[in-house]
Amino acid sequence: MPNPAILTVDDDPAVSRAVARDLRRRYGDRYRVVRADSAEAALEALRELKLRGEQVAVLIADYRMPQMNGIEFLEAAMDLFPAARRVLLTAYADTDAAINAINVVDLDHYLLKPWHPPEEKLYPVLDQLLAAWTASAATAAAELRVVGHRWSAPSFKARDFLARNLVPFRWVLADEPEGAELLAAAGVTANDVPLVVTADGKSLVQPTTADLAAQVGLATTPAADFYDLVVVGAGPAGLGAAVYGASEGLRTVLIERRATGGQAGQSSRIENYLGFPDGVSGAQLTDRARRQALRFGAELLSAREVVSLEDAGAARVLRFADGSSVAAHTVVLATGVSYRMLPAPGLAELTGRGCFYGSVASEAPSCSGEDVYIVGGANSAGQAAVHFSRYARRVHLLIRGDDLTRSMSSYLIEQIARIDTIEVHPHTEVVGGAGQEHLEEVTLRDTRTGETRRVDTSWLFVFIGAEPHTDWLDGAVARDDRGFVLTGPDLTRGGRRPAGWALPRDPYHLESSMPGVFAAGDVRAESVKRVASAVGEGAMAVSLVHRYLEAQ
Repeated sequence: MPNPAILTVDDDPAVSRAVARDLRRRYGDRYRVVRADSAEAALEALRELKLRGEQVAVLIADYRMPQMNGIEFLEAAMDLFPAARRVLLTAYADTDAAINAINVVDLDHYLLKPWHPPEEKLYPVLDQLLAAWTASAATAAAELRVVGHRWSAPSFKARDFLARNLVPFRWVLADEPEGAELLAAAGVTANDVPLVVTADGKSLVQPTTADLAAQVGLATTPAADFYDLVVVGAGPAGLGAAVYGASEGLRTVLIERRATGGQAGQSSRIENYLGFPDGVSGAQLTDRARRQALRFGAELLSAREVVSLEDAGAARVLRFADGSSVAAHTVVLATGVSYRMLPAPGLAELTGRGCFYGSVASEAPSCSGEDVYIVGGANSAGQAAVHFSRYARRVHLLIRGDDLTRSMSSYLIEQIARIDTIEVHPHTEVVGGAGQEHLEEVTLRDTRTGETRRVDTSWLFVFIGAEPHTDWLDGAVARDDRGFVLTGPDLTRGGRRPAGWALPRDPYHLESSMPGVFAAGDVRAESVKRVASAVGEGAMAVSLVHRYLEAQ
């Protein structure tokens, strides 16, 4: 494989040559320096690198460029190489722009021009960024290749797991020459996909998510048997609890069965989150929070499913699906919710083959020039509609109500109204789906007249309902009739404490019916379903954890 690339873009030819010269002088033996004279040319170079399966370590962009400035370029480049470190070149007068870029593109550093001598003002910065990039788990798996069929649900599951965990990989179709060669080398056929081939040539045939996690460097085994705090679920609430718990000295482990970020991590852009005036993608926000939690010393376990919670005196024991366990003084339940499955006939067998639950950002480029149907009227559906409108010929937003005002934020409604390629269909539901190898058509029904019609499409994304993943808590903590965890005042209605409660006090505000076990975010009954409130509850839960520990 070629050396990783450092890409630099500046529309001033003299500056562009000087940047490339200084970079080659220091890093030319280990990195390939790619120079572009416009943002458009730089993006085209990045697309070619992506298609060839090559790596990009650092992106360096000048702020003042025509048509597309440096911040806009870095934001677009993040979709292609999210793990690359990002540097903005600015004049002294443009430092406000650099500060703005910290919010918009999670900027790693900004450099004032000119920076001479580079030994003092350029190389130390680049050395640090390159070391951080090299040490990341993502770069260790940058040469990963996934071989599969376009409409294979197991192949989609593997790609989705890697993409949501920000692990770079190259997708190879099984019927392409390279795919056939890799299958033959592994001694398997096209019926055995997905095949995952590592950089050192190791072949994984139909790997589980745990196999993939271990292979790409994600931790799957706890480093200790006992902790101060175990957080179950790495969505916004869980990440918030892990950051605050670890930063305040608690031995903290965060357990996630799929990918960090939860539903919020799949959002193409969250525009009403405090502190990000230009919005932030779910992936960016998740990556920041994950790195922050790790920096404070929290452990993060991936692809581990918790199947039971037990009260063991002063300890709380969590058991995994493989029979192993971990114990702690306290637990924060932050497992969030899942989108409800559409009951329409024909769709269950097409899940992952044209019918998807949630926004699968990795699929958006494949929708180019086609019609996409999105079911749901809340913010997540609106964000997905805006995102897919950049690729699809037309986006059809299907809602059961009269309009979007009951369930969607006004800023999103206004955005959707301005995009000509998005069409909202009120009083519409999906009542059927059909296809051979993949989804080929869906049947729509007008809820007022009962009239049905069939439409041709290979893309259906569903954002309806919210079902908590709490079956594993049956008999351990009290839940409401929909499965959400009851906490605090909801447990003491009528002046009675929950059954089995032995402490001489009422449950704390976020505390469940098992003392020392707290719930935060969407999994908690009557919670506000917003990213900011989930993060706040995660932080609040840690405050209550301290109060609980002090009383023991």
